[in-house]
Amino acid sequence: MTFAEKTLDLISKGQIDEARKEFAWSLRKDNDDMVYSLAEELYSLGFTNMAKRAYKKLLERHPDADEFRTSLADIAIGEGNDDEALNYLSQIRPDSDAYLESLLVAADLYQTQGMFDVSERKLITAYQIAPDEPVIQFALAELYFDIKKYIEAIPLYLNLIKQGITELSKVNLVQRLGMAYAESGKFEQAVGYLEQIHDEDLDDDTAFQLAFTRLKLGQIDEAIKELEKLKEKSPDYATVYPALAEAYEQKGKIEDALIALQEGMSVDEFNLQLYLKASDLSIKLGKKDQAEKYLKTALQQDSDNPSIVAALSRLLIDQHAELENIELLSNYLSNNEVDPSFYWLRGQSYAAIEDFGNAIDDYKAALKDLSDSADFLRDAAFFFREAGKRKLALECANRYLEFEPNDIDMIELQEELLED
Repeated sequence: MTFAEKTLDLISKGQIDEARKEFAWSLRKDNDDMVYSLAEELYSLGFTNMAKRAYKKLLERHPDADEFRTSLADIAIGEGNDDEALNYLSQIRPDSDAYLESLLVAADLYQTQGMFDVSERKLITAYQIAPDEPVIQFALAELYFDIKKYIEAIPLYLNLIKQGITELSKVNLVQRLGMAYAESGKFEQAVGYLEQIHDEDLDDDTAFQLAFTRLKLGQIDEAIKELEKLKEKSPDYATVYPALAEAYEQKGKIEDALIALQEGMSVDEFNLQLYLKASDLSIKLGKKDQAEKYLKTALQQDSDNPSIVAALSRLLIDQHAELENIELLSNYLSNNEVDPSFYWLRGQSYAAIEDFGNAIDDYKAALKDLSDSADFLRDAAFFFREAGKRKLALECANRYLEFEPNDIDMIELQEELLED
């Protein structure tokens, strides 16, 4: 046996200290081909320190052999030594046989650093050099997929599949293509590929995407079936619950939709969207007190969330809880950036308790930014008329009729105001 063979044999037996001794002899006595094979095997087994020593020894003997530099750069990346990796890669010239491999290693490095534009440029250069190389097509497709450039990823995955390549680096390319189509809004194409994946290969993300895609295509019953199956298999997969609620709501099963959201809250209690949607469904069921509880629970988690504040404010107005609404919005407006719609909501409550001074101030504040909102202008026109601000009422009526010229009530209000 060669020293390299002895090294690997001892490693397989768990005799690591003895293996290191034989490894040292291998670097001295074995021929370069044997040392290179040993380095490759050690790297694949995870013995990166020993592999690095072997590659360095080989590079000392063959300083023009750039393939050793790419291997050392790859190891450096894995160890987090980015500067060392770049140093090795920078020494590889475009006319080197290892240049193509160096581009792939560099692209991987820049991707881990979040420098996606640089990574893309490296891969595009590699693709231009070897456009028919599957590994390069795959690497570029994976980069596009990771940075959500799904339209760019699709033709690359599709080309690989057309070549009969359905898996690379343990990645199911049919699944990737289906997901890319779905994320691009091409739902019919997405289903065609996602349906091909066998249950044993269907991970949670893919199973969800298939169900969600069916939902977008209006295949509600199939979507519900697959979402329920996913929920049973992976109850902690939080994303399933709002999608399941949406599916049930589209079927008119509001109670079932609300139950799905409640189950989701037990899994993801800090997902504010669950509470907002649960409040909306509770209102549809006529359970306004329950809707208010959901919104107040969400507000405890994020008191500055404008969506929650707005939803709760509208509900309080509907329930004629004017003082509570005024307090809610006053607290929000004193601590956050001005949202003109909140002045309108508070102004409605001031008007309801006949505090016209504050109501007028709020409606005026809202008018500055809501002059293109037909809903606001209609309400403001009637409010200002009742508050004795007829000039402002006419201004709002005129502006509103630019959007809705056939509103009889507003035409009559305009005529009344013009008579003054």
